[in-house]
Formats: sequence, structure tokens, C-alpha cells
Amino acid sequence: MPERDGDAVRVLIVKTSALGDIIHALPVLSYLHQAAPGIEVDWLVEEAFRDLLSGNPLISELHGVKTRVWRKRPFQRETRQEIAALTRQLRARKYDLVFDIQGNLKSGIMTLLAGAPVRVGFAADRLQERANLLFTNRRVPAQPQDYHITDQYLRVVSALFDASSETMELTTDIATDAAQETAAEEFVAQLPAGKRFLLHQGTTWDTKYWYEAGWVELGKGLLERYPGATVLFSWGNYAERAVVCGYAAQIGPGARVIERYPLKTLAALLKRVDLVVGGDTGPVHLAAAVGTRTVSLYRASDGRRSGPRGGCHAIIQAPMPCTSCFRTRCEQDLECRHSITPNMLLNAIGTILAAQKK
Repeated sequence: MPERDGDAVRVLIVKTSALGDIIHALPVLSYLHQAAPGIEVDWLVEEAFRDLLSGNPLISELHGVKTRVWRKRPFQRETRQEIAALTRQLRARKYDLVFDIQGNLKSGIMTLLAGAPVRVGFAADRLQERANLLFTNRRVPAQPQDYHITDQYLRVVSALFDASSETMELTTDIATDAAQETAAEEFVAQLPAGKRFLLHQGTTWDTKYWYEAGWVELGKGLLERYPGATVLFSWGNYAERAVVCGYAAQIGPGARVIERYPLKTLAALLKRVDLVVGGDTGPVHLAAAVGTRTVSLYRASDGRRSGPRGGCHAIIQAPMPCTSCFRTRCEQDLECRHSITPNMLLNAIGTILAAQKK
């Protein structure tokens, strides 16, 4: 590991997106501070996800990028000025190390712009885009045991330190302020005293969604098994809101649709529910990060690779021979959706809640 005379080693984490992947990367902060006490850790992130990391006590400085905007106007003067300003900002920090755990072309360019003498990233077998190899000078090969994406991130950042993450208790932290906590507390104060379940049906690919009747049956089953419970539906856009309003109407009393809260307020609310159910989607990972129990379903994606880990989480993988196909469209999509039944989720929820009492 590089050393500074009299100063803390300063490193930059390049992990720009997306919401779930950034959450999966949070343990690298805990690792670095345990492996090298006194270290300064900065983070480069898309502006859209900046709030997720703001206020984190393990991050010294946050840098925001707007690559999605820049790609739409690459030759405009404003874009050139913003990239130049970011470069000056990064180089003023005089980083000893940059860890690129994004692994694509854009993150490689940002890694190079930081100007650090040591630039660590994935070896070719873990890269999203092989062009990333042009911008790193230390590549970390994957190990067979690094199946989960968090382990892959930890493998990269631990490459230059004499400390194993396996012997550490690694934490995640989503910093919330008093106003966000108060807003969440005021909302749950309106709810009945029974258990609170939050369901999130929205996700990205068609092949990650579940089916309408499943969500409705699940909601009814929760209210039947847990008298006095409340089933909350969250949403990410107005199309999703219309869908979950329909679900809540079919479930009846005991089900309600929440407002679309800012990310940090949602995190504060998730701390106050008993369990979150969803697919491979950001709110499930956010719930796990703040310590809330989850049950999540996976079809095209692989729950063993990207699902929440630990005894307070359950992963339901579609029992199809082609599961974890990573296809965004499939002629067997309907069959795959129905291969995960509401009873599977209800039984997993019962197991998780029963374990809570022991």
C-alpha cells in the first residue's frame, strides 16, 4: 500500500451507479477504514445517486458526475467545462489510489482523470467492458468464492492491504437526518399497531417482474395471517403508482399506497417496517442496508449473486431450469413469473419473522 509522509493515505472509489450496486458496494468503506485506520476515502458517483451517499461518516468527500447528460451533449461547451472542473477537483485531492469497481469505459476514463499513480480495477474476466483495461494499471483476478457482487468489490479494494475482509464485521450506513427520521415517524404513527409490510413491485427488466394476481394474493395472505397488519405499496414513477393503486384496491382495507418519498426519507421509513418484499430492485437493497428484513424474488437475475445476504433475508429464485438467464425478454416469461407462487413468499416471510422471535 502506498504511504504518505505524515499524512493519511487518500483513496477514491469509482462506483457511479446503479442504486442497488452502490448499496452492494458500501461494505468496502467499512473494510478500508478497518484495514487502514486513518485512511481518507472519497467516492465518485452519478449525481442521481449522490444523496444515497451524502452524510456518510466514512466518506471524506463526494464527487458527482453527470455522464448520462454528458453523453447526450458530448461536444457542447458546458459539457467540456464540467468535465474540466471535475478533473481539477479530483486532481486537487492528490489520490494515492483509485479503485474502479464499476468496470466499464466511463468509469475507466474517470479513473484516469483522477491522476493517481496506482489505479486498481477488475481483471478481464469480471469487466463489463474490456476497454476498461486501458485505464487501470493493477488488475485483480476473480476468485471462485467471489460469487456475490459484494465479494467481488471487496476483492478489488483489499488487493493492496494485508487484511482479509472475511475476518471483519462489515457494516453499511445510509445516513439520514432528523427531518427525514421525523417524516418517517409521523407517517408510521398513523398506522395500526400491527405488523407493517412494504411491497415494491417495480423493477427494471420485464423478466424481473412478478405477476398482478400474485401481488394481490400475497397482500391478502399477509392480512389474513397477521391480523392488524398493514400492507404498504411503494412506487418509483406514476405508471407504477397506477399499478399498485389497483393492487391495493383489490386487496381492500389494510392495504395502502405510500407517497413517493425522497430516497433518504424512504430509507428512514424502511427502518420502521417489519419486512420488505420485492424483486431485484433498489428498495429491497435499501431496506437490507438499513437492517430491515427482506424477502426477494429473482427470475432473470441471480439472487445468489446480488440478493441481500444474512439470516434475516430470504431469496426466492424461480424454479425454472433456465433461471438466472439474464435475458431482458423471454418467450417463457409468463411461465417463469407463475413459477414463483404467493405461498412461497408467505412461507419465507413466516420463517424470517419466526426467526426474529428466537
